[in-house]
Amino acid sequence: MKLSIEEGEKAVKLARKAIEEYLETGKIIKDRLEGVFSHKRGVFTTLIEHGELRGCIGFPYPVKRLDEAIIESAISAAIDDPRFEPVKRWEMEKIIVEVTILTEPERINARAQDLPKFVEIGKHGLMVKKGLLSGLLLPQVAVEYGMDAEEFLSHTCLKAGLPPDCWLTGVEIYRFEGQIFMEIEPKGAVVELDIKSCQ
Repeated sequence: MKLSIEEGEKAVKLARKAIEEYLETGKIIKDRLEGVFSHKRGVFTTLIEHGELRGCIGFPYPVKRLDEAIIESAISAAIDDPRFEPVKRWEMEKIIVEVTILTEPERINARAQDLPKFVEIGKHGLMVKKGLLSGLLLPQVAVEYGMDAEEFLSHTCLKAGLPPDCWLTGVEIYRFEGQIFMEIEPKGAVVELDIKSCQ
């Protein structure tokens, strides 16, 4: 079920509020929203500062109510992404908040060499699993970096800490779709991003 632009705006504002409240007070907001937000959905929150990634964490699977998942992923993106120093409160004046609502990942059951045929750039995100290792890249990543399906598969393997050709050697590959809502500037209006138009 897709979100309306109004629901997407609520999602992004909820993510920003969760981060700012936590950075100011150390408290996790308890806001609960109705409708789609009461359903379990996968979600990722991405923070962008001056065009550069500043944090991105989320839930690939629908394990929590969407409002709870947004709050938790937003705070984690700000303070728990191991690739970055925790965000400072003043930085939020310069950070664009982006929320990606996911469909449930589905395993691609195909011969390894045929996997690229099942990956549509601009539509699918990918997740790779092997044992305890896993890696996920959102749909917009392939578009932003100009990847084709094979490159996207390889980079998802690398994200999992596996060799780039792992998709040819027997791992679990999952695909999913994402609906992306983002601020056009820090604290600005919220738009739905059409990733295909970015190609």
